[in-house]
Amino acid sequence: MATSEQVTDSAHFSVENIGGIDRTDVEVPPGVTVLTGKNATNRTSFLRAIMCAMGSERVSLKGDADDGSVELSLDGETFERRLSRAGDGVTFEGDSYLDDPEVADLFAFLLETNDARQAAAREESLRDVIMRPVDVDAIRTEIRRLESEKGDINDELARIESRKRDLPDLERKRTSLEAEIEQKRDHLAALEDEIDDSSRNVEEGRKEQAELESRLQELRETRSELESIRRKIERQDESVASLKDERAELEADLADLPETSMDDHHDLEADIDRLRTERQELNTEINELRSLIQYNEDRLDAEDYELLQGDEEGSGPRGEAVTDGLIGPDAGTVVCWTCGSSVERAQIESTIDRLKSLRSEKVEALNTVKTKLDDRKAEKREVEREQKRRETVEAKLDEINTELDRRNDRIDALKANRESLTDDVEGLEAKVDSLESADFDEILSLHKEANQLEFEIDSLETDLDSVTEAIEEIEAEVERAEELRATRSELVDQLTDQRTKIDQIEAEAVDSFNGHMESILDLLGYGNIERIWIERIEVPAADDGQTRFELHIVRTTDNGTAYEDTIDHLSESEREVTGLIFALAGYLVHDLHETVPFMLLDSLEAIDSNRIAALVEYFADYADFLVVALLPEDAQALDDEFTRVRSI
Repeated sequence: MATSEQVTDSAHFSVENIGGIDRTDVEVPPGVTVLTGKNATNRTSFLRAIMCAMGSERVSLKGDADDGSVELSLDGETFERRLSRAGDGVTFEGDSYLDDPEVADLFAFLLETNDARQAAAREESLRDVIMRPVDVDAIRTEIRRLESEKGDINDELARIESRKRDLPDLERKRTSLEAEIEQKRDHLAALEDEIDDSSRNVEEGRKEQAELESRLQELRETRSELESIRRKIERQDESVASLKDERAELEADLADLPETSMDDHHDLEADIDRLRTERQELNTEINELRSLIQYNEDRLDAEDYELLQGDEEGSGPRGEAVTDGLIGPDAGTVVCWTCGSSVERAQIESTIDRLKSLRSEKVEALNTVKTKLDDRKAEKREVEREQKRRETVEAKLDEINTELDRRNDRIDALKANRESLTDDVEGLEAKVDSLESADFDEILSLHKEANQLEFEIDSLETDLDSVTEAIEEIEAEVERAEELRATRSELVDQLTDQRTKIDQIEAEAVDSFNGHMESILDLLGYGNIERIWIERIEVPAADDGQTRFELHIVRTTDNGTAYEDTIDHLSESEREVTGLIFALAGYLVHDLHETVPFMLLDSLEAIDSNRIAALVEYFADYADFLVVALLPEDAQALDDEFTRVRSI
């Protein structure tokens, strides 16, 4: 896209078969250019040719042409667009000045059918017009991503907090284990001293004692292994219990989720497809109505008499036979270019008004369809979310059941090993008993007691290691929780920023519109209109903080009393003025003079010539090229230094 900097060179337009124009070449110098002349001098058609060069598609071909073109030469660059008729529509090829003309179509190209002018004048959705250039979907996507990330952190913090509550019990258990181990070590040390004393008194029984000690060592090791197996079984039992609890929770979650899959929601998919089709049809109808309105207005403007005054074998705008001329027997009638009947010009204009009213109805219907489509899409997303959650839960249940089977198999194997080790312990105990004698009763008893103490100390130390490890893990997670909270705090700040961003954008846009509308209204100096302003109103029941924008008119009576009025109470000319003020404010709000070199004004009949002159001079300071179409009597009020184009 070219950018609008300070333009010093003239813009040259070559136009063929656009609106009512056969062919023309027009030089437009920087500054103000006034297209002046009576009606039917192709002024509006030339304005649309400029729009076409900028990138707009709100332009029609000449009625008897299948192809047309607009070429713009500006600052050493050339931009050419070619138009071709395709059924009831028009296709576009070539390069335009703007990559995306949407904002320019709204607020820089201010012809009579301009959407911004019509929205304010006809009480259509101002929010849609004001927010159309803003990509709020990207903001909402980012909000959903941040919310998901925050939810994950909250889940992790909840898990850590749950484990943290175990710390006091674990620390008490560690202290108790340390005390118990210390006590038993002291006892074992005392026993070992006794054993040493007793051993010195029974030297003759050294061989028997050695065998006994060997059997005792083997017994101790076997008992230790048996205890280890018992502990493993306990841990496996605990894991099984925990898995069963988790399974119960998941089964409860599963019971709350719908059993139907997306395959069972054909009605939802069908509704979405139907609404999409309806939306497309309405868009097509609206575009066709816009083209039809534009075409008829261009015909009235251009009065393409030579085309429609041929013989019965001539072709009309759509290839139809035309037997009569556009002008009827008197100047107040025209020949309808669709049926060939002679009708009053006012009747054609009334038909155009009805077409505009129908378009407004279609736009309203389109907005309704869009709302329904968004609702059904949201419903689909919710169904898909629930289905995904169900699949996740079912997959987790499968994993748990598989793990339960594995652990139960492990428990069975451990129990079999436990039984075998129990038999071994009993056999070793019998052998030890057989080695005992009256002479060795005391020392054997001491050895057995010491053996048992060593076993118990080993077991307690294993418990202590497990408890210490659990405490260290929890303490590490508690430390990590601080980082998670900091991250969550940042996410909350980002969410707040994102959630308020749309509100801020809307509020700033409304404030900016109100400020510029106030300035323009002051410039025009209407005594009975005190203020035109937009109120941003929250809609509590709407999703995503939806709002609506309401236009207010503050009027004053002859005695100076101010009161609030609404658009529907205004006269037609006041509606037109209000729509124009709103659209002009949009031009300033979006700083379009920085990116769009052309500002176009047409259909200013609702404003007297002096106010038109003030308006043109005001915006001449902004636009590189300000092109305005005026009747000769209105053009007289403008500065004589402004360029005049009297023939297109």
